Amino acid sequence: MIDFALSRASSPAEASEQAAKSKTAQQGAQVRYVAGGTTLIDLMKLDVETPVRVVDINRLELARTERQPDGSLRIGAMVRNADLAHDPNVVRDYPVLSQGLLSGATGQLRNMATTGGNLLQRTRCSYFRDLAYAECNKRTPGSGCSAIGGHNRTHAILGTSEHCIATHPSDMAVAMMALEARIHILNGQSEREVPIGEFYLLPGNTPNLENVLKPGDLITYVTLPPPVAGARSHYLKLRDRASYEFALASAAVVIHVDGERIRKARIAFGGVGTRPWRSPEAEHALEGKAADEATFRAAADAALRNAKPQRDNAFKVELAKRCLIRALTTVTT
Repeated sequence: MIDFALSRASSPAEASEQAAKSKTAQQGAQVRYVAGGTTLIDLMKLDVETPVRVVDINRLELARTERQPDGSLRIGAMVRNADLAHDPNVVRDYPVLSQGLLSGATGQLRNMATTGGNLLQRTRCSYFRDLAYAECNKRTPGSGCSAIGGHNRTHAILGTSEHCIATHPSDMAVAMMALEARIHILNGQSEREVPIGEFYLLPGNTPNLENVLKPGDLITYVTLPPPVAGARSHYLKLRDRASYEFALASAAVVIHVDGERIRKARIAFGGVGTRPWRSPEAEHALEGKAADEATFRAAADAALRNAKPQRDNAFKVELAKRCLIRALTTVTT
């Protein structure tokens, strides 16, 4: 870990002002925010992240969940994962989010990790996290991708490019993708709202750019839309061991069944995409159809039709399909 300056921000505007001094908000940023530190500190210890200044934002008053007049739920960026998972509004109206949060990490980490930080988790690709491997386009643009042709069992099969196949690790973000969350961002005195589906970037030929954040941007809130009466949701995570493990495949489903037909479906995958992976293909295959095994299998096939597996992770295609089918069966039974 290199030497760095530590400062504390007393307001969101002050934090934004300090971070605006960095040349980038992406890989190699000179200024980073720290809240729980469950990702940033690890990467600083590995010298993958080498900021010259770290801005502590733990004093910001962004740690509340609030029901809005329109029925939506506003979640502060500093709300801890453990608190959010057990929030009565979330447990009752957005169980997919509660389940996703509780399937991630450990109780100790959930007590520290924040909503904003979880959205910005970095990949667990071993080549990204180990400086002994010089070829990592996400860490050093233009250097190559060691995972392509290397050990890639845990890597992505959706949204990949010839420059990067790293998997996005968050469970929470997958659930929020299915819930169509909106992310509120402050920069100085300016605020904007970004749908979560537009927040994450595909790697393309710039894997070092992971999201739409710019220097000075600070995530302040996440808003979940009002719950749909009669809708059900579920999060299913498949992994090598039962706890403290990242997904090989996961599925977040939000389904509204009217009679025997599926009126509305929102589907997202984790563990298989370079970002939390929304599947409009699966949604289209479900909506208007009977809630039965044949429909679920057709949706799973549609969702993985464009998968591009590597040598070691071809099993993820069928695993993700089975994960979705099981999640849909669970939520409609």
